[in-house]
Parts: sequence; C-alpha cells; structure tokens
Amino acid sequence: MSLIKSISGIRGTIGGRAGEGLSPLDIVKFTSAYATFIRRNSENKSNVIVVGRDARLSGRMVLNIVVGTLTGMGFDVVNIGLATTPTTELAVVGEKACGGIIITASHNPTQWNALKLLNEQGEFLNDEQGKEVLRIAEAEDFDYAPVEKLGREQKNYTYLRRHIEAVKALELVDVNAIRRADFTVAVDAVNSIGGIAIPKLLEQLGVKKVIPLYCEPTGNFGHTPEPIPENLTDISELMKNGKADVGFVVDPDVDRLAIIMENGEFFVEEYTLVAVADYVLSRTPGPTVSNLSSSRALRDVTIARGCTYTAAAVGEVNVTTEMRRTGAVIGGEGNGGVIYPALHYGRDALVGVALFLTLLAKSKMKVSELKTHYPQYAIAKTKLQLTPEMDVDAILDAVAKHYADEQLTTIDGVKIDFEDGWVHLRKSNTEPIIRIYSEAHTMDEATKLGEDVRKIVESLC
Repeated sequence: MSLIKSISGIRGTIGGRAGEGLSPLDIVKFTSAYATFIRRNSENKSNVIVVGRDARLSGRMVLNIVVGTLTGMGFDVVNIGLATTPTTELAVVGEKACGGIIITASHNPTQWNALKLLNEQGEFLNDEQGKEVLRIAEAEDFDYAPVEKLGREQKNYTYLRRHIEAVKALELVDVNAIRRADFTVAVDAVNSIGGIAIPKLLEQLGVKKVIPLYCEPTGNFGHTPEPIPENLTDISELMKNGKADVGFVVDPDVDRLAIIMENGEFFVEEYTLVAVADYVLSRTPGPTVSNLSSSRALRDVTIARGCTYTAAAVGEVNVTTEMRRTGAVIGGEGNGGVIYPALHYGRDALVGVALFLTLLAKSKMKVSELKTHYPQYAIAKTKLQLTPEMDVDAILDAVAKHYADEQLTTIDGVKIDFEDGWVHLRKSNTEPIIRIYSEAHTMDEATKLGEDVRKIVESLC
C-alpha cells in the first residue's frame, strides 16, 4: 500500500489500512482540508466546487466520498461526472466556482487514484497553497457544517461537449483543412475517459475514419497507462500495417498526448509540444515556455521563429506561472502536455490533437516527414540512489560548484547546459533518488552525457 502527500494533492493505492493507502478515511481528511483552505483563502465566494473523475475502477467510490465530504463542509458541488482533467479545469471557470477536485491518478496503474486540487481559475494550487492544505490535513484543523448549512449536489454532464466546442472554435484550428485531408486516425485511450473524448472531438473536426483501440471507458486499462513507447506496442503494430495516417494516445485523464507516426514509430512525446508550438508560432509569434527537463528543440524552433524561450521549474503550475509572466502564446511540458492559453492554462490533449491535425493537414506531409523538419534530439534518463545519511542539497551544491564554468540553472535542482546538450539533476519528491535527465543529438550521446555526470556526482558524494 502507498500513500503520497504532495503539494499537488494526495495519491495512493486503493485498499488496506487508513494512512497506508488512499482509504475512505484519508479521502475524507484530505478533502476536508482542501475545503477548509478554499473557505479561508478563495476570493471567489460562490460556495461552489466542481468535481470530475476519470474512468478508474475506484473512481465512483472516491467521487461519492468527495461529494459527501464537500457537502458536509457546507459547499455546493457541481458533479460533472466522467471528465478529462482539462474539462474539469474549464468547468471550474464555467461555473464561476471557487475551486475544483479532479479524481484521477493520471498515468499511474489501475490500483492507484488521487485527488488533484484546483483554484478558482481552474489551475493547480501553487507550492505555498499546497503546503497549507497539507498542514490543515495533518492538524485536522477543520469543522463541518451544521445541518441547516449542508451543501447540495448538482449534476451537469455538458462540459465535455462544451470543451470540444471551445477547441473547435479556436482560431488556429482549421476544421475545413482537416476534413479535406480525409485522415484515418487511430486512437488508444487506455479504456478511460479519452475513449469518449477523443473520438467525439475527431468527429467534430471532420475526421470520418477512426480506428479505436482501448476506447471503452471501463477503467480496466488495456496496458500500463503511461503513454511511453514500451507501453504502446499494440497501436504501433496497428500503425505498421498502414491502416492510419496518424495515431493518438492519451493517458487516463487526457492531459498528455503521444503521437504514433504512420510507420508505427513513436513521434516522441517531447515533439508533441515542439510541433504544435512551431505551428502556433508560425501564425501568432510570441514567447514560449517549457520546464527544465523538456527538450531543447522547443527553444530552437522558438528562436528560429524570432521569438524568446524561457525554462521553468518542473511542474505544471510552475510552467503556467512563467507563461503568465512572459505572456507566452504556447507552452507545456515534454511529457506531451500542451498548454495553449488561447483556451486555458492547463495541459490539454484535446487542444494538442486539434492543432496537430491542422498542422498535418496544412503541411500535406506524412507525420514521419514532418518530424524531420524539427531539430533532432534524444533524452536519456537515469538516477542516483540515495541513502538516509546523504544530504541532497549539499550534493547538488557540490555539483553546481564543480560545473561553475558551464551555464547553470538552479531554480529546480541543477541544470548544466553544454554546447551540444544538457544534464538536469533534481531531487525526487516521491523516491529517495536524484533524477538525472540528459539530452544530446543522439541517444548514445545523451546516455553517455548522463552517465558521465552521474559518475562525477557519485565521486562528490
């Protein structure tokens, strides 16, 4: 059993004893703490909190407890039912709510679930706010409403349709071009809410030929749900047969988008954002933002378009904060998370699909041909196992001193930028390890770069 409390919410495995997994008691405690935080801090006094969930097996159970707890705290709840993470974010704004809870463990396996916490803008709580929710939960510093002030539940299942309509209406989404291209599109939605959302979106975009794979929202995931190459063998095999022009894969809550090329090869998650950003910049030039662990390719295409790029600390809330500060027209994370402020400040696979199909239709190229037009990089990942006596901050300080002559960024661990690549070291929030990401023009070069730095870190330890 596992229970992980972090600034972005609480996640854990279902079953077992309270405090050792995401038990009903833990759900009540954390939801109560969040409701207390919203009551004390939100400037929006609507008294409404939006709740949505993905299709996990435990989703209905968790949803019932969350709704009951919120009404017990005196809040009115708008239950939007099965919904993607970006749909729930939009619903918070649509309802003029003071907050929202998304019930999803994102790419975690089926035994996991989680509560993701939103503010009144439909965006994730920041570091300080998340820590305050954790403090309230630990202290059990909350009071429930008397019977005459109990909240009420309202069900509103229209928001996925509204989300799709909003994506379709975006200025840079060209439905006519997509329809004329007459694409055949394969979709792997890992048997979660994406199995409803993505085919409905494609229909509205004029795509008549859709090949669904794991699109029944049963919660029985057809494979390990994280959309990375080793988990996507089925759709890759399907694509090798030449049955589709492009394949789209989403995680269970549909905020990450992976793309499979017509030859069955992986487009690479990093390049979802790179391709979409390059298209957006070609029509609406402006700043871009991604996190420190994302590919340098976004920086390169941004500079090539005569625009400015900024790196943010890892974490969606950090990226969106930097996007607001710089006035970015596009941004996101290298895990396939596209953030397009023209709609909202949140990772959104539906936006990614619509913009990418528009780009593909206008380019008149195959996906594999399109890929060759972007700077070519590869990212390798390794880690350094820590022991209890190790001082992680001291280790990272020593790394920074060792590489003082290189270009360093220290807003989130240590990132070392070399001429032909980079290495990013950061402490894990969930495991006793230092994560080491490295990028170069080939995977062999990236792996060697990461290993070389790892050996130096080991010597400094």
